[in-house]
Amino acid sequence: MALIDIIKQRKSTRKYLDKPIAREDIIKCIEAARLSPSADNIQPWRFIVIDDAEYKKKFCAEVLTGIFRRTRFIEKAAVIVVLVAKTHLIVHRIGKRVVKTDVQLLDMGISGEHIVLQAQELGIGTCWINMFNPKRAKKFLNLSSNYRVISLIAMGYPAEGGTKDRRDLSLEDIMFFNKDSRHRL
Repeated sequence: MALIDIIKQRKSTRKYLDKPIAREDIIKCIEAARLSPSADNIQPWRFIVIDDAEYKKKFCAEVLTGIFRRTRFIEKAAVIVVLVAKTHLIVHRIGKRVVKTDVQLLDMGISGEHIVLQAQELGIGTCWINMFNPKRAKKFLNLSSNYRVISLIAMGYPAEGGTKDRRDLSLEDIMFFNKDSRHRL
């Protein structure tokens, strides 16, 4: 299948079948992420795969409380991938001050998107989760100060009604060549 077809098919999945994902398929998704580009090729990504039902339940109970409770649906996913960034002093900390861009988030976003696209090709649904308590996640996972929890990706086989149709903006609404942007943005 062509990459553009995989991209067009991909939707966020919020309801999952009670069906495990083969470890080899999980590994394929992480391998796709491992091959992503990163600033200065420092490869900050680390991925904690939670596929044990009891551990997943405890993790969700800890990090999806209060205002984050609405994302508790991920407890029903077969897998939760925790995207963790190893902080690099020069590229991430100093670079952020110089260019005012959190390059670490860009690196992790690219690697996470590689996961969801590979999962889509394998018929596995995914949902990016940014509504969680990253401090509690870091503490629960016992991570050192050199690591930062960036995001979660829920993975599982989509159940009936588990995805919604997307509303995508047209190219004309989002793409501008050269000086066109001055008149349209």
